[in-house]
Amino acid sequence: MQQTHIFINHQNIFTKFYPAQNALNKQTIVFLHEALGSVAQWGDFPQLIQEKTGFNVLVYDRLGHGLSDAATNKREKDYLHHEAWHVLPSVLNHFNIQNPILWGHSDGGSIALLFAARFPTKALITEAAHIFVENITLEGIKAAVARKDFLIERLSYYHGNKTQDLWDAWANIWLQPSFRDWNIEKFLPQIKCPALIIQGENDAYGTENQIKSIVAGIGEKAKALMIPNCGHAPHKKAIGIVLENSLNFLSV
Repeated sequence: MQQTHIFINHQNIFTKFYPAQNALNKQTIVFLHEALGSVAQWGDFPQLIQEKTGFNVLVYDRLGHGLSDAATNKREKDYLHHEAWHVLPSVLNHFNIQNPILWGHSDGGSIALLFAARFPTKALITEAAHIFVENITLEGIKAAVARKDFLIERLSYYHGNKTQDLWDAWANIWLQPSFRDWNIEKFLPQIKCPALIIQGENDAYGTENQIKSIVAGIGEKAKALMIPNCGHAPHKKAIGIVLENSLNFLSV
């Protein structure tokens, strides 16, 4: 495993790279973390996927998260578009990664979908991705805000002195009335690669309308995996099911 900071647009982004066991294998899976996530919060999962697939694996902290620099720009309604269409391509170019496999969780899933709609992508796997705002999403965020002090204390282990700003950026943008009509469904038909769309049946931030709409929008190359008795993080709460289906999907 190699970890380093890379310099993108005058700021440092923390990365971990797990090289393929076979030097001839050039395929790379890129993990994209959730809204309040980081490289560290993925735990050992990216390394496990590298071992199971034999592919290269890249994980990075978005600006404002983990060990990357603080975000300097105010978060706008199109912040996920910006990450997908500007920051992620710069990260991939730094590592000379073309035609990646993307694995995105929550916000990371939305970023993966937006990237795949515009750039060549080998395949994508999403967990708890959102493509529009639902009442359950807003209620879930409001419930988290009610426990803000406790959650910020826990998150500070990963994000340090950036935690308060990260929390405010996340909660404030999603709870703004102007964000209620945020929607990326129109981009889904532009996705041409195979897609495995995963969601927990008990996800506190989204209903089955998310997974159904994503699959319908992408079309016949997309496969839905709804996992019973599972919440917002299937790779943690249903790792066996996620591993079996993702490895079959990737044909390894």
